[in-house]
Amino acid sequence: MHPPTEKPDVLLAVRGLEKQFATKSGAVKAVDDVSFEVRRGEILGIVGESGSGKTTAGRAILRLVEPTSGEAIFDGVDLFKLSEKELRAYRRRLQIIFQDPYSSLNPRMRVGDIIGEAIDTHALAKGQARKARIEELLVRVGLSAEHARRYPNEFSGGQRQRIGIARALAVEPELIIADEPVSALDVSVQAQVLNLIQQLQRDLGLTMVFISHDLTVVEYLCDQIVVLYLGRVMEKGPAQSLYAAPRHPYTRALLATAPVPDPTARRERVILHGDIPSPLNPPSGCVFRTRCPHAIDACAQTVPASEEVGPGHSVACIRQAELAN
Repeated sequence: MHPPTEKPDVLLAVRGLEKQFATKSGAVKAVDDVSFEVRRGEILGIVGESGSGKTTAGRAILRLVEPTSGEAIFDGVDLFKLSEKELRAYRRRLQIIFQDPYSSLNPRMRVGDIIGEAIDTHALAKGQARKARIEELLVRVGLSAEHARRYPNEFSGGQRQRIGIARALAVEPELIIADEPVSALDVSVQAQVLNLIQQLQRDLGLTMVFISHDLTVVEYLCDQIVVLYLGRVMEKGPAQSLYAAPRHPYTRALLATAPVPDPTARRERVILHGDIPSPLNPPSGCVFRTRCPHAIDACAQTVPASEEVGPGHSVACIRQAELAN
């Protein structure tokens, strides 16, 4: 965990983000009224089960899918109001690391050309300077200069993800959105890639949004946490306080499933029955109520407002005060 800095600047402020997809059965809200802030030099984690809207939120911020409404204020500019031409100028400052390290790399291109493509697009270097930049990036992510001549299929999954990271770093971005970058890797390789991301963030002063379903990974890496369920924010706050005293039943359930290295440690047992509901027909009121062990009738009537429960720590649950006791 990174030590907090005094009054750090907010690089990205997401406010009221909503993304709907049109289907034959009607509109589906994949992301519904999501708001958070990312400070310069910090890593913010977005966590939740599959189908919670994590990836859609990340892609909507970068406008890889067009948001339905809301704001994404990056360094004082609303990305959602930019024209395609204006947005192109911001692409260098905003990058993404994709989940699948194989399908995100063109199998017909050599690694040097994959990394160099981004450098060429933004006209950052030519000739020998371009070659040196590519080799420097490969070494920085734990590969070697000679790997520039190889194709993606000649590498392991962990090595391919390192190439994806090098490509993202090639344009010297200020914000990187990492979309489950280690979920497709073996556990031992996950640790190596996580250590690499942490080292790069520290050395280069990067700001990151790290998307994951694994709270253990997020606890290790992130400064701030946003917990999503069916497209809505259940809880958000500093990682230290959220892990020490989770206030939302969903956050507690996610933490209860995370492995603990101490076999003698006692922990709260929380069992969630059923699967996450379909966004085509979300529950009324609190979207988590159909699986919540503490749900009451009022939960079906009211969409819970986000309440401040500590410095920077907020929870969307009408029973959070009594459940905290």
